[in-house]
Amino acid sequence: MGITMKEFTMEDLMAYCSQYGFIFRGSEIYGGLANTWDYGPLGTRLKNNIKDAWRYYFIQTRDNSYELDSDILMNPTVWEASGHLAGFSDPLIDCKSCKTRHRADNLINDYTDEANADTMTQEKMLRYIREKEIPCPKCGKSDFTDIRQFNLMFATRRGVTEESASTIYLRPENAQGEYVNFLNVMRSMRTKLPFGIGQIGKAFRNEITPGNFTFRTIEFEQMEYQTFCKKGEDEALYDYFKNYGIQFFEFLGIKRENLRHHDHEKLAHYAKAACDIEYLFPFGWGEINGTHNRTDFDLTRHQEYSGKSLEYFEEETKEKYIPYIIESTYGLDRIVLALLFETLMEEVKEGETRQVLRLPAFLAPIKINVLPLIKKRHTEKALEIYNHLKRKYMVSYDDAGNIGKRYRRGDVIGTPYAITIDDDTLEKETVTIRQRDTMEQIRLPYEELESYFKEKFNFAAGTVPL
Repeated sequence: MGITMKEFTMEDLMAYCSQYGFIFRGSEIYGGLANTWDYGPLGTRLKNNIKDAWRYYFIQTRDNSYELDSDILMNPTVWEASGHLAGFSDPLIDCKSCKTRHRADNLINDYTDEANADTMTQEKMLRYIREKEIPCPKCGKSDFTDIRQFNLMFATRRGVTEESASTIYLRPENAQGEYVNFLNVMRSMRTKLPFGIGQIGKAFRNEITPGNFTFRTIEFEQMEYQTFCKKGEDEALYDYFKNYGIQFFEFLGIKRENLRHHDHEKLAHYAKAACDIEYLFPFGWGEINGTHNRTDFDLTRHQEYSGKSLEYFEEETKEKYIPYIIESTYGLDRIVLALLFETLMEEVKEGETRQVLRLPAFLAPIKINVLPLIKKRHTEKALEIYNHLKRKYMVSYDDAGNIGKRYRRGDVIGTPYAITIDDDTLEKETVTIRQRDTMEQIRLPYEELESYFKEKFNFAAGTVPL
């Protein structure tokens, strides 16, 4: 008999993440806070491993690439220069019957495939909602207010007293920290165009969220990469990073057939071209990357508002000019979600069920599970091996229950290898190594464990287009 696979729903995945320590509901003991989530022990390790993979792919293996860690709070004029204070808003509409608030563009796009709200003005969206009598997703009635633009910036106050306080903002994106440090990075790293600045960090948007677990939240983490280049080189770099993003996701273990490019029909005010990479979630295609040709808009605006020259001097041609920017942004929380859907499987073979998380070994939260076959006889040697290996890898130790159940506990959280210590270990100094996906086992002298695992968890085991 062959193996049959179960497809997981969003509800299945939410239950799995809570049960096994990947993701918990935020502030759960107080009833939670809508669309906030806390990453548990395994989820935190998975996020960190993805960050390290991104650093390897975008910083370590790329020439003239530098990482930055800018502050979340910035001078408010940054957001005026970037256009966020004036234009960073959602078209919101309220249901008069049940008092719920919705994004007008989502109402239309979720209702039909015959119209694309992304290409509509506010007036056209309102007219379409009323002409088609689009129902409220909650109560089913079609009785809406006019559309109002709602700014997505989280504002807070800075000052010793309320009277002296001034308004500052939680950043809605990481990119501006890279732009305002363009000169600092270029000067301190003594680099020339083209060069890249990458950053991983939290961003915040006070927006209406439709659920879908961690896909859209008010607090999220981005991995951003900005390439500064000369005008004329921008279009080739834009196309390059569209494909480089696909290669990165394949490097993480996502199948190509579950990824697609989606070019924007309606462009942001700063963009010459824009494209998303989308993953096929259970609810449909969803964005996990955005790549944009931002032209020289950002640096030109910051030069205007700061009064500081952000021109680049090209020694060879003696030209001065404002560089163009190609941006490639990756949503870390969405990538975690995509990877869990991509790799979580429930296999049924000959009546036996096995749930396994087939993450690539370099992404697995726990790399090795050390198991004494019989607790009374094998614990001492098992702990010796465990304590040695944990200096190099994330290793767990499990001595509860029969060996089959312990194998299954490792499989379900994605641990790629299990080491079993038995009588042969004591007598012949060998251990059994079991591989998660194939369940195949080999015997190996325990003195060779370190060399055996040396390349198993290395990013270099993947393919990186240098």
